[in-house]
Amino acid sequence: MALPPAFEERSAAEQVIGAVVITIVFGLVTGLALGWNEVAYYVLVGPIAIAGGFLGGMEHRGADEGLVRGAMGGLVYGSFILLGLEILNEEPEAYLGEPQAGLVFVTTIAGAYLGALGANYRVRRERALEARAATGG
Repeated sequence: MALPPAFEERSAAEQVIGAVVITIVFGLVTGLALGWNEVAYYVLVGPIAIAGGFLGGMEHRGADEGLVRGAMGGLVYGSFILLGLEILNEEPEAYLGEPQAGLVFVTTIAGAYLGALGANYRVRRERALEARAATGG
């Protein structure tokens, strides 16, 4: 699997779109799904969001950078899930617990963890590629 370009090598516009705009839009869509259909919400908040957090972390060259990126992404994502639900003005189809703002804490912590894992994967993969190149393999 090829590694994505490093975050710091991207233009400012690509950084904002990749780290902020996509997260906001995905959070809103997930929040709308939360008000419409429980299964759609769990698909979005489960495997798709987990993959997104890991892949976002893979854009960074250290677990510390990935952790910060993931925490900020999780904070934005969770906040916009609740905003999307509020826009619909519907009761959630899935159980969120009380207070619903607890969702933001969960997405922030999970995002931080996934971002760090993704960045750590990138570090290990880059080392393996460098070692292979150094040995001529």
